[in-house]
Amino acid sequence: MQLNVAIQMDPIDRIDINADSTFRIAEEAQARGHRLFYYTPDKLSYREGRIMARGWPLEVRRVVGNHFSLGEETDIDLAEWDVVWLRQDPPFDMGYITTTHLLDMIHPGTLVVNDPFWVRNYPEKLLVLRFPELTPPTMIARDLETLRAFKHRHGDIILKPLYGNGGAGVFRLDPNDRNLASLHELFTGMNREPLIAQKFLPAVEAGDKRIILVDGEPVGAINRIPAAGETRSNMHVGGRPEPVSLTERDREICAAIGPLLREKGQIFVGIDVIGDFLTEINVTSPTGLQELERFDGVNAARLIWEAIEDRLK
Repeated sequence: MQLNVAIQMDPIDRIDINADSTFRIAEEAQARGHRLFYYTPDKLSYREGRIMARGWPLEVRRVVGNHFSLGEETDIDLAEWDVVWLRQDPPFDMGYITTTHLLDMIHPGTLVVNDPFWVRNYPEKLLVLRFPELTPPTMIARDLETLRAFKHRHGDIILKPLYGNGGAGVFRLDPNDRNLASLHELFTGMNREPLIAQKFLPAVEAGDKRIILVDGEPVGAINRIPAAGETRSNMHVGGRPEPVSLTERDREICAAIGPLLREKGQIFVGIDVIGDFLTEINVTSPTGLQELERFDGVNAARLIWEAIEDRLK
């Protein structure tokens, strides 16, 4: 089965080919004989009833500094393609949301991965709210007094933007911290969005586990250890990836959320688990494929493509 595959992603010339999951997805697709086309989100458009993208035929290779070749720039009608990957990184802003509305117009005739309707309705820090029994105490609020009451109740908390990513803007406020009002002033001066607060989990010192699920089933995990003096474990800010095994609790969490992810067309998902608690369900542009493959030999990109191909048979 040869598929025509369009990839909507951030500029390909800037990626780290030894870490980027989108590159690994493209590499595996090419190895399976699929035809690749690449475009950036700003090249997506609605034109008189058609969803179009201006971009380039793509070939990839695992050569640092020479990892891709582009064909002649052209316009394609995405409704005529088999698969479109929604792979640009957050922030989950109105630009991002607009691309999901446009891609929603061709899905499922063209399979969009992940399903854009549910990417839009299940951003990472909101989908977890459907599983309060799995998560640490959590609050979403904009009102300062409401946030103060949460901090008073739990003492040591994490405060972060609701639609942030990559560890940006994440603050730990311990029982002696007096900066909640200042941070609230800073964040609310930037936008009109609520904030998310969670009870701090000391288990993060042992790592923040990223578990990869393919079509609702866990296929492996990596552990991300915070750098010295850091609360954040994101690899973007110096977190160190290490091999790790799935625990019985990890499997319980995956069993609870997996059916919903599969039902809603979320084929490639990365969840974050600290200790015994689920903290995020990443559906927008999850990462971790290459680290998992290096540590455990699990070719999750192959499993993802097998799931896609099964859906298109």
